[in-house]
Amino acid sequence: MSLWTSLEPASATVDPGGSTRVRLRLRNTGDIVDEYRFEPVGPIAPWTTVEPQTLRLYPGTTGTVELTFSPPRTPDAVAGPNPYAVRITPTEHPEATTVPEGNLTITPFTEVRAELVPPTVKGRFRGRPKLAVDNLGNTRLTASISGNDNGDQLSYEIFPSNVQIEPGRAAFVKTTLKPRRIIWFGPKEQRPYTLNVQRSGINPLPVEGTYVQRGFLPRWLATFFGVILALAITFVMLWIAYKPPVNTGATEKQVEAGATLAPSPSASPSPALPPAPAPTTTPSPAGGDGGSGGSGGGGGGESKPTAKPKADTAATAVNRLAASDPGGRHVCYRAFVEGEGWQKPVCDGTVGGTVGQARAIKALNVAVYGVQGSAGSAMVHDDQSTNGQGRWLPHWTAIKADGKDNYIGSTKKDAPYLVTFVWNVGSGQACNVVKVRDQDWRDQSCNNARPDLNTAGAFDNARWIEAIKLTV
Repeated sequence: MSLWTSLEPASATVDPGGSTRVRLRLRNTGDIVDEYRFEPVGPIAPWTTVEPQTLRLYPGTTGTVELTFSPPRTPDAVAGPNPYAVRITPTEHPEATTVPEGNLTITPFTEVRAELVPPTVKGRFRGRPKLAVDNLGNTRLTASISGNDNGDQLSYEIFPSNVQIEPGRAAFVKTTLKPRRIIWFGPKEQRPYTLNVQRSGINPLPVEGTYVQRGFLPRWLATFFGVILALAITFVMLWIAYKPPVNTGATEKQVEAGATLAPSPSASPSPALPPAPAPTTTPSPAGGDGGSGGSGGGGGGESKPTAKPKADTAATAVNRLAASDPGGRHVCYRAFVEGEGWQKPVCDGTVGGTVGQARAIKALNVAVYGVQGSAGSAMVHDDQSTNGQGRWLPHWTAIKADGKDNYIGSTKKDAPYLVTFVWNVGSGQACNVVKVRDQDWRDQSCNNARPDLNTAGAFDNARWIEAIKLTV
């Protein structure tokens, strides 16, 4: 070993979004002039720069380089101690590599974003919005959810009422709003409300929404019943006020008839009944023999059109797997790719979509087996976005049973592409590996069964999902 090194200081601290510097001193203890190359290694190497990148030292001389650490203010910069190292390679003796190591502590920061999906819900007896809570910080988020409104006009059922969200992840909270007073007749009323995301020692984050309560019976129906009731009352009053006289002339008519009888009546001919219509015979179709029903030879029936074969969906694929492995757990899926349409279904971690072709996925068709069904939603591209993120679809899909198709997104020509895909299953784990535009494949992400969610994507309005692999 012909090199001495020292990190000053060996341990440093930095805030996400800021920077700090560490000095690396080295001495050429050999007997020849050598040039050294410096290369940061380790998990924080992408945020590390070395100046200068090469240093030439004479025997017995000492030099200094500076390491600058600039972690971004994103969930990727995990809070806590992070080891780092610098590989020093001498030009004259490349095999004599030196790797001094140090420790960089990244301070924690908290950033939470919450959004109601949709912000306005309508109903007569209840409304069911969802609250999407995103953890944009670099530490685990623990929070409780509560609701309130002016006048205590609504009651709240929140599930789950407490959430724990890892950095860079999101959770969806289901909320049921119930009005305390039912509107039987009359116009709809707007009831503003607030859901609060409460963290320990921090002011709550309020998210405002509106519940539009409709009347139980529409106004036109109440008006219709009122008109009918008024007409009925008017008719009864007129009947009581004016009752027409009813007289009978049966006795007088009998006397008159007896007075006009002839002494020797003659039978008068009865009027003739019109003749019964003659039965008509329906001509038999050409080729028949007019004989007994349906057994004649000759004319054949019309040929039936050939049925169009059913599409090969995710459900047909997963049911084929279930037939050969009834005790297993499987997920099959297919992607609707921009400019290509529906692909053939793939299963259990096979790539769906395209890689490196700049084609976005607009919709996904998912079916599972052995996991008690699946449900899903997605964030799609938003042309009107002002925060660089997409918008969530208004509703989650219903929970589709094992062996049934589930569709997320839209196949319309002008439908937006998927930015983030969210799904869950009823038992076990749901996992994904996703590739978004202009980025490499991300590491596998897994979550437990409902109510946990498995999220795939970047939440970036400009980065669509172009390929995905799902497993259960």
